[in-house]
Parts: sequence; structure tokens; C-alpha cells
Amino acid sequence: MSPANATARFGSSDEGIAVTPAKYGFGTLAIHAGAEPDAATGAVIPPLSLSTTFKQKAVGDFVYEYSRSDNPNRANLETAIAALEHGKHGFAFSSGSATTATILNTLAPGSHVISVNDVYGGTHRYLNKVAHSVGIETTFVDLADVDRLRDHLRDNTRLVWVETPTNPTLRLVDIAALVEIAHSAGLYVAVDNTFLSPYFQSPLDLGADIVVHSATKYINGHSDVVMGVAATNNDALASKIRFLQNAIGAVPSPFDCYQAQRGIKTLHLRMRQHAHNAQLVAEFLEQSPLVDSVIYPGLPSHPQHGLAKRQMRGFGGMVSFRVKGDTNTADRFLQRTRLFTLAESLGGVESLAELPARMTHAGLAPEERNELGITENLIRLSVGVEDADDLIADLAQALQSAVSENDSLIAALPI
Repeated sequence: MSPANATARFGSSDEGIAVTPAKYGFGTLAIHAGAEPDAATGAVIPPLSLSTTFKQKAVGDFVYEYSRSDNPNRANLETAIAALEHGKHGFAFSSGSATTATILNTLAPGSHVISVNDVYGGTHRYLNKVAHSVGIETTFVDLADVDRLRDHLRDNTRLVWVETPTNPTLRLVDIAALVEIAHSAGLYVAVDNTFLSPYFQSPLDLGADIVVHSATKYINGHSDVVMGVAATNNDALASKIRFLQNAIGAVPSPFDCYQAQRGIKTLHLRMRQHAHNAQLVAEFLEQSPLVDSVIYPGLPSHPQHGLAKRQMRGFGGMVSFRVKGDTNTADRFLQRTRLFTLAESLGGVESLAELPARMTHAGLAPEERNELGITENLIRLSVGVEDADDLIADLAQALQSAVSENDSLIAALPI
């Protein structure tokens, strides 16, 4: 897309709504931003555009040129992402990992990155194995106390990478306080907002320079699209990302963009139910004698519950807990749930459960997992939008079955 047309895409239309978060509520933006009726046919839902190339009126006179560079469905989705994250610029990529890689490619070789230590395993892998090989060094820091950031600043530090809540131990980072320190040192701050979605947290409003998501998760919400997205208000950073998006070419298909935008239209409704169910599940687990500990920002027992109430508009749909027992107990539990499916990923309408130490975070060294609290009995739940009573009943029966065998197995051991 030409620069002039790219600017027009984020403005208003005589027939559609202005993409102005201050003017409309979240649900209205989720349904209408980037979703104006088709000008040619009047179709209320913008059509799927599978064409790879587009006719030009004259040489260089075009709205769309080539689908790697831009596409109507991707343009619509990026408009929606920008609106929901209160950003000027939105971007869509072929996966969350592609989003991470593209943003890190904005850094020059020899740059230094500070990342929260309790980070998604795929991000840790990219920073350690890929970025490091092209001269970008990363220091992983526990940023629950943001003042620790000062201790790791270098002359070549360029970026601070944050997840909050973190995956899978749901630690929080005070975004506004972190931004104040980072910006005073001339650093960019990127926040992975996957676990909360734009509905529950707005990092750009708290001063972050860029916000990223694995849109595979809550944004799409139906476990049938792999995608990543980003948004920023920084024009210079947006220009770099847009260039790399086209140059690297890790872009999503028009069909995936169409699907993800359809998912966005119910994001506000789904997130409310995810959070409602997760709160009830967390409270049930915390009261269970078959559980050692529960981690959920919505519980007063969470050490950063106060920060959660200040920084977030809701506590999300992710719950982690340590089952009473060992990895074998966790295995039995995961095999005996009926509604919680044993699978990686999260954020879909269906409930999922996994064992991070041997699944999503298996790539970390055992000592790193232990330091982060990713124990062999830590189970991560992605609480779906089913009836909460059914989910709790499923957890109760699986816990009872799995933990009861702890004692029976001990009793069966020879003396």
C-alpha cells in the first residue's frame, strides 16, 4: 500500500465510524472498526479477498499492489487491532513468534535486550537461540520489582520485553513504573498482552511503545487460526515494522485475517465469561485440600493482587495451580479431566489444561524452571466459556481420582 493510502486507512469514513477509541466503547469498536460495509456491493460483512495481486489505474497508482505487502482483509484486521489497543498503527503476522522476530529485527546487531525472566518458552527460545546468533544479547530479569531494571542497563540496551501476566506463573509487571525507568534511559518497551487481550489491559495507555499478541489465543478465540498482531503509536517504530513486515514476509493469509476479525467481534463477550469462570475455578481450587497452591491475579492471595486491580480491568481466563503430589499425580489429573482438554495453547472458547514443565516450557533447563517456580506439579488451565459449574465438577472429579492414588501407591510399596 502506498504511504498516502496507508494513512487514510486508519482515519474515518463518511459511511463508517471513525476509529477513535475515545468516541466509542470497546464492544462497538470490536464490531465496527475495520468492518465497514463493502463499497462495491453493500455487503455488511467485508468479503474475503484471496487475490494475490491487484490492478493499478496507472503505474504506481493503486490502493493495493500485492498481498504480501497488503491485502484488504489484513488491512481491516490491522485497523481493528489498532483501534482496540488505542494505537495509531496495527500489524498482523503469520504467528506470534513471527511478530516477536520482526520486532526484534528492528534492533541493530550488538544491541542488548532486557526481558522479563518468566517469559513464554517460544520467546525465550528466540531470544536465546536466534537473536543471540545475530548479535543481539538478552538478559532475563525478574521484573516484579521494576527497580531491578536499573541494575541491568547497558550503553547498548535498546529494548525491554515484558509479559504481564507472565506465562505460566502469572506474575505481574508494573507497566507504568517500568516505562518511566526505561524511557528515562532512552529504551523502547514492548508488552506481550496475550494473556489479557485489549479488553482487560491497555499497555499503550500505560506508556508502552509497542504491544504484541499471539492472536492465535484470545483475539481469534476459536483455536482455528495461527497469527500474531502488534500495535504502536510511535510513527518511526511503525515505519520500521511495516518495512520489515513486507521485507521478511511473515504475513497471515487473507482467510486467517477474515477469521480473526470475526473472532474479534465477540472478544468483549468472551473475555467477560473467561474471567467469570476463571475466578470461580480459582476460588474452588484454593479451597481444595487436594491442591497445594493456586495462582490467579483475581485472588486476594496473589502477591500482586493490588497491582492487578490498578493495572487491569479484569483478571483474565488463565489459572495455574500446583496439584498435591508429583509429576505422576499431574499426569493422572490431566488424563482424567473430561471437559479440560490436555493440549497446548490457550484462549479458545474451550477449556484446556497442560503441564508447562514438560510441554510449553520443556525447552528451559531444569534449573531455570525451578528458579521460575515451574515445578513438575504446576498445571496451567485455560478456562473456557462453558458453564462454570460443569468445569468445577470436572476439576473436582479429576483431582479426587488423581490425588487419591498418591496414598494408595505409597501403601502398595513393599516395606
